[in-house]
Amino acid sequence: MRDEGLPQGEEKGRRVRDMFDAIAGRYDLVNRVMTFGMDVGWRRRAVRQLRLPGGALVADLACGTGDLCRELSRDGYRAVGFDFSLGMLAKATTDVPLVQADVLRLPLAARSVDGATCGFALRNVVDLDAFFAEIARVVRPGGRISLLEASQPDGPLMRAGHAVYFRRMVPMIGGLLSDREAYAYLPKSMAYLPPVTEMVAAVRDAGFPDAERVPLSGGIAQVLAGTRA
Repeated sequence: MRDEGLPQGEEKGRRVRDMFDAIAGRYDLVNRVMTFGMDVGWRRRAVRQLRLPGGALVADLACGTGDLCRELSRDGYRAVGFDFSLGMLAKATTDVPLVQADVLRLPLAARSVDGATCGFALRNVVDLDAFFAEIARVVRPGGRISLLEASQPDGPLMRAGHAVYFRRMVPMIGGLLSDREAYAYLPKSMAYLPPVTEMVAAVRDAGFPDAERVPLSGGIAQVLAGTRA
Protein backbone atom coordinates (compact mmCIF):
# COMPACT_ATOMS: atom_id res chain seq x y z
CA MET A 1 0.00 0.00 0.00
CA ARG A 2 1.27 3.46 -0.85
CA ASP A 3 -0.03 6.89 0.11
CA GLU A 4 0.53 9.25 -2.80
CA GLY A 5 0.91 12.10 -0.33
CA LEU A 6 4.06 10.56 1.17
CA PRO A 7 7.52 11.37 -0.21
CA GLN A 8 9.30 8.79 -2.31
CA GLY A 9 12.88 8.03 -3.37
CA GLU A 10 15.61 10.55 -2.63
CA GLU A 11 13.10 13.08 -1.33
CA LYS A 12 11.95 10.56 1.25
CA GLY A 13 15.55 9.97 2.34
CA ARG A 14 16.21 13.69 2.81
CA ARG A 15 12.99 14.31 4.71
CA VAL A 16 13.46 11.33 7.00
CA ARG A 17 17.02 12.35 7.84
CA ASP A 18 16.02 15.98 8.50
CA MET A 19 13.08 14.85 10.63
CA PHE A 20 15.17 12.58 12.84
CA ASP A 21 17.88 15.21 13.17
CA ALA A 22 15.19 17.59 14.43
CA ILE A 23 13.50 15.26 16.95
CA ALA A 24 16.62 13.49 18.24
CA GLY A 25 16.77 15.37 21.53
CA ARG A 26 13.47 14.05 22.88
CA TYR A 27 13.06 10.94 20.70
CA ASP A 28 13.55 8.43 23.51
CA LEU A 29 11.23 10.32 25.86
CA VAL A 30 8.42 10.45 23.30
CA ASN A 31 8.84 6.74 22.55
CA ARG A 32 8.46 5.85 26.22
CA VAL A 33 5.42 8.05 26.69
CA MET A 34 3.50 7.12 23.54
CA THR A 35 4.08 3.36 23.99
CA PHE A 36 3.54 3.47 27.78
CA GLY A 37 7.04 2.04 28.11
CA MET A 38 6.23 -1.09 26.10
CA ASP A 39 8.92 -0.29 23.53
CA VAL A 40 11.56 -1.34 26.09
CA GLY A 41 10.11 -4.84 26.29
CA TRP A 42 9.74 -5.04 22.53
CA ARG A 43 13.43 -4.31 22.04
CA ARG A 44 14.37 -6.97 24.58
CA ARG A 45 12.15 -9.48 22.77
CA ALA A 46 13.79 -8.56 19.47
CA VAL A 47 17.25 -9.20 20.93
CA ARG A 48 16.11 -12.57 22.31
CA GLN A 49 14.99 -13.57 18.82
CA LEU A 50 18.61 -13.45 17.65
CA ARG A 51 19.51 -16.61 19.58
CA LEU A 52 23.23 -16.17 18.83
CA PRO A 53 26.17 -17.25 21.03
CA GLY A 54 27.69 -14.80 23.49
CA GLY A 55 30.19 -12.42 21.93
CA ALA A 56 28.54 -12.55 18.50
CA LEU A 57 29.02 -9.40 16.39
CA VAL A 58 25.68 -7.75 15.64
CA ALA A 59 25.07 -4.72 13.43
CA ASP A 60 22.20 -2.52 14.61
CA LEU A 61 20.85 -0.72 11.56
CA ALA A 62 19.19 2.70 11.82
CA CYS A 63 20.37 2.58 15.42
CA GLY A 64 19.18 6.08 16.36
CA THR A 65 20.16 6.93 19.92
CA GLY A 66 21.31 3.39 20.65
CA ASP A 67 18.41 1.76 22.50
CA LEU A 68 18.87 -1.58 20.75
CA CYS A 69 22.64 -1.31 20.99
CA ARG A 70 22.34 -1.11 24.75
CA GLU A 71 20.09 -4.17 24.84
CA LEU A 72 22.51 -6.08 22.62
CA SER A 73 25.41 -5.26 24.94
CA ARG A 74 23.34 -6.22 27.96
CA ASP A 75 22.78 -9.66 26.44
CA GLY A 76 26.49 -10.19 25.82
CA TYR A 77 26.71 -9.31 22.14
CA ARG A 78 29.32 -7.10 20.49
CA ALA A 79 27.25 -4.38 18.84
CA VAL A 80 28.02 -1.69 16.30
CA GLY A 81 25.41 0.88 15.28
CA PHE A 82 24.77 2.51 11.91
CA ASP A 83 22.54 5.51 11.20
CA PHE A 84 22.50 8.29 8.61
CA SER A 85 21.17 10.89 11.07
CA LEU A 86 24.01 12.76 12.76
CA GLY A 87 21.47 14.31 15.11
CA MET A 88 20.43 10.92 16.41
CA LEU A 89 24.01 9.69 16.76
CA ALA A 90 24.96 12.86 18.63
CA LYS A 91 22.27 12.08 21.24
CA ALA A 92 23.22 8.41 21.57
CA THR A 93 23.59 7.02 25.07
CA THR A 94 25.55 3.87 24.35
CA ASP A 95 29.22 2.97 24.54
CA VAL A 96 29.27 0.77 21.42
CA PRO A 97 30.92 2.02 18.20
CA LEU A 98 28.57 4.14 16.08
CA VAL A 99 28.97 4.92 12.39
CA GLN A 100 27.17 7.42 10.19
CA ALA A 101 26.13 5.43 7.13
CA ASP A 102 23.29 4.74 4.74
CA VAL A 103 21.91 1.33 5.71
CA LEU A 104 21.41 0.54 2.01
CA ARG A 105 25.19 0.84 1.51
CA LEU A 106 26.83 -0.40 4.67
CA PRO A 107 30.61 0.01 5.11
CA LEU A 108 30.89 -3.70 5.93
CA ALA A 109 32.44 -6.60 4.06
CA ALA A 110 30.24 -9.44 2.85
CA ARG A 111 29.45 -12.06 5.52
CA SER A 112 31.27 -10.00 8.15
CA VAL A 113 28.68 -9.96 10.98
CA ASP A 114 26.92 -12.69 12.91
CA GLY A 115 23.60 -10.91 13.08
CA ALA A 116 21.66 -7.72 12.45
CA THR A 117 18.89 -5.85 14.18
CA CYS A 118 16.76 -2.86 13.27
CA GLY A 119 14.23 -1.00 15.40
CA PHE A 120 11.21 0.79 13.94
CA ALA A 121 12.92 1.83 10.70
CA LEU A 122 11.67 -0.52 7.97
CA ARG A 123 9.09 2.06 6.88
CA ASN A 124 11.76 4.76 6.73
CA VAL A 125 14.19 3.17 4.26
CA VAL A 126 13.93 4.29 0.66
CA ASP A 127 13.91 0.76 -0.81
CA LEU A 128 12.83 -2.10 1.45
CA ASP A 129 13.90 -4.90 -0.92
CA ALA A 130 17.33 -3.31 -1.28
CA PHE A 131 17.55 -3.10 2.51
CA PHE A 132 16.81 -6.80 2.92
CA ALA A 133 19.39 -7.58 0.22
CA GLU A 134 22.04 -5.48 1.97
CA ILE A 135 21.38 -7.25 5.28
CA ALA A 136 21.72 -10.59 3.51
CA ARG A 137 25.04 -9.44 2.04
CA VAL A 138 26.67 -8.60 5.36
CA VAL A 139 25.28 -11.41 7.56
CA ARG A 140 27.21 -14.68 7.46
CA PRO A 141 25.50 -17.99 6.66
CA GLY A 142 23.91 -19.27 9.85
CA GLY A 143 23.68 -15.74 11.23
CA ARG A 144 20.40 -14.29 12.45
CA ILE A 145 18.36 -11.14 11.95
CA SER A 146 15.68 -9.59 14.15
CA LEU A 147 13.84 -6.62 12.70
CA LEU A 148 11.46 -4.79 15.04
CA GLU A 149 8.67 -2.68 13.57
CA ALA A 150 5.29 -1.22 14.41
CA SER A 151 2.26 -3.11 13.19
CA GLN A 152 -1.51 -3.14 13.10
CA PRO A 153 -3.21 -5.23 15.79
CA ASP A 154 -4.58 -8.61 14.81
CA GLY A 155 -8.11 -8.25 16.23
CA PRO A 156 -10.66 -5.87 14.64
CA LEU A 157 -11.65 -4.10 17.87
CA MET A 158 -8.07 -3.55 18.97
CA ARG A 159 -7.17 -2.47 15.43
CA ALA A 160 -9.89 0.19 15.44
CA GLY A 161 -8.81 1.56 18.81
CA HIS A 162 -5.17 1.50 17.82
CA ALA A 163 -5.91 3.43 14.62
CA VAL A 164 -7.56 6.21 16.60
CA TYR A 165 -4.71 6.35 19.11
CA PHE A 166 -1.96 6.15 16.50
CA ARG A 167 -3.36 8.81 14.19
CA ARG A 168 -4.79 11.23 16.75
CA MET A 169 -3.06 10.80 20.09
CA VAL A 170 0.49 10.17 18.84
CA PRO A 171 0.68 13.51 16.97
CA MET A 172 -0.77 15.24 20.04
CA ILE A 173 1.82 13.68 22.35
CA GLY A 174 4.56 14.47 19.85
CA GLY A 175 3.39 18.06 19.63
CA LEU A 176 3.43 18.49 23.39
CA LEU A 177 6.84 16.93 23.91
CA SER A 178 8.65 17.43 20.60
CA ASP A 179 7.43 18.15 17.04
CA ARG A 180 3.80 17.65 16.04
CA GLU A 181 4.50 17.55 12.30
CA ALA A 182 7.07 14.77 12.70
CA TYR A 183 4.78 12.68 14.86
CA ALA A 184 1.89 13.20 12.45
CA TYR A 185 4.13 11.80 9.69
CA LEU A 186 5.22 8.71 11.63
CA PRO A 187 1.74 7.08 11.78
CA LYS A 188 1.20 7.87 8.09
CA SER A 189 4.53 6.22 7.26
CA MET A 190 3.00 2.81 8.08
CA ALA A 191 1.59 3.02 4.56
CA TYR A 192 5.11 2.35 3.24
CA LEU A 193 5.03 -1.19 4.63
CA PRO A 194 3.71 -3.96 2.37
CA PRO A 195 1.22 -6.51 3.73
CA VAL A 196 2.76 -8.83 6.31
CA THR A 197 2.73 -11.90 4.05
CA GLU A 198 4.54 -9.97 1.32
CA MET A 199 7.10 -8.58 3.74
CA VAL A 200 7.90 -12.02 5.19
CA ALA A 201 8.16 -13.43 1.66
CA ALA A 202 10.59 -10.63 0.72
CA VAL A 203 12.82 -11.44 3.71
CA ARG A 204 12.80 -15.13 2.78
CA ASP A 205 13.61 -14.36 -0.85
CA ALA A 206 16.51 -12.16 0.26
CA GLY A 207 18.25 -15.16 1.83
CA PHE A 208 16.47 -15.97 5.09
CA PRO A 209 14.25 -18.92 4.11
CA ASP A 210 12.94 -19.59 7.63
CA ALA A 211 11.89 -15.97 8.23
CA GLU A 212 8.82 -15.55 10.39
CA ARG A 213 6.75 -12.76 11.89
CA VAL A 214 6.41 -12.68 15.66
CA PRO A 215 3.53 -10.41 16.79
CA LEU A 216 4.03 -8.48 20.04
CA SER A 217 1.43 -7.03 22.42
CA GLY A 218 -1.52 -8.21 20.39
CA GLY A 219 0.09 -7.20 17.12
CA ILE A 220 0.77 -3.51 17.75
CA ALA A 221 4.43 -4.36 17.19
CA GLN A 222 6.16 -7.18 15.34
CA VAL A 223 9.52 -8.82 14.84
CA LEU A 224 10.71 -10.30 11.56
CA ALA A 225 13.30 -12.93 12.46
CA GLY A 226 15.24 -15.40 10.33
CA THR A 227 18.46 -17.30 9.70
CA ARG A 228 20.84 -16.56 6.81
CA ALA A 229 21.02 -19.51 4.42
